[in-house]
Amino acid sequence: MKNITVLSVLVTIIFLFSAINSLNSEELSENIEQSNEETEAEITEKRQRRYGASIGVHLGFIYGKSIELVYPTDTKGKYLSQLLWNMKPLYYSGINIDVGLNDIMSGKGYFSTLSFKAGFPVDSGIHENRDWMSIENSRLTHYSKHTNRTDNFFLIDWHNGISIPVSIFYLKPFINFSWMHFSFSGSNGHGTYARGKKYDKDGIPTEDHSQNPTMFYPILDNPRKIDYYGKLITYDQDWLLVAAGFSFGTNILSLFSINLSFQISPLTFCTAIDQHLTTGNTYYDYTGFGLFLEGGGNFSFKWNFLVLSLELNYRYVSNTRGYTVINKADYYAPNESGAGLSLMDTRFIIKFQF
Repeated sequence: MKNITVLSVLVTIIFLFSAINSLNSEELSENIEQSNEETEAEITEKRQRRYGASIGVHLGFIYGKSIELVYPTDTKGKYLSQLLWNMKPLYYSGINIDVGLNDIMSGKGYFSTLSFKAGFPVDSGIHENRDWMSIENSRLTHYSKHTNRTDNFFLIDWHNGISIPVSIFYLKPFINFSWMHFSFSGSNGHGTYARGKKYDKDGIPTEDHSQNPTMFYPILDNPRKIDYYGKLITYDQDWLLVAAGFSFGTNILSLFSINLSFQISPLTFCTAIDQHLTTGNTYYDYTGFGLFLEGGGNFSFKWNFLVLSLELNYRYVSNTRGYTVINKADYYAPNESGAGLSLMDTRFIIKFQF
């Protein structure tokens, strides 16, 4: 899978730069031909008229979750711990700035799109914490559920590429740079914890009351239950993604347009800070090189200088891997931490072209 991902990214990048080189060559030839008939000022004015800009505002919401992972070293589960931070939903607002051809079907041209989103602080669902602590089997041993509050959410996307008309359609290969920041806190709730287990000299299981048992009874067999009150945990997560992609679309009756897009990359980097307020421990995670995928669509209506759009995107990141530092110096765990993301993004955009 990773080889296919890398190959897809390389092919898209090679195609992008080949197209840009072709675009430059064609424009140079066009300039030479036009210079015999037009002055330099006329050529510059004509070229500038081909390009325009727009600025827009948008409102939307995301529905999904951020994922914090700890991989096992000697336990039997797929994970040692999994923490889910739900955003179901999380509302945001933001702005868009676009630069590109006024008429995308008029020929090849550059485009650049900058998008900024900022979420509204809100209780956004639940925070779930699962542990598989047993060295004996892969059964769940600990589970807790809390109110999740998304305190901060910011997202910046910057697309740069070229647009190429193909018959009645257009193709837009691009490179995207994306930064995301999430800040969560978990409060109140309750937890269910399997009883520790050990074996006596005759091989008979008995309860293990030590602080960190390594074997457990089933979690539904008379577990220990705890109710929690107040703020218990905070989690900050920052993502940097660099991806290659393309979009494909068409105009309908000069009033409507439909656009589909896809991007993929292994260049995913995440830093995270997990503060356990009940124990005083802080975990610093540094992970990267997972799989990033995003697909989406856009439907737009254009009237004079006004453009109204409805956009849907699904963003997915998985299998990042890295190391953890506890309390900055107390403990270093290579290759044990991970992170992920699964978000459905829906937004309504109003743009003004000039």
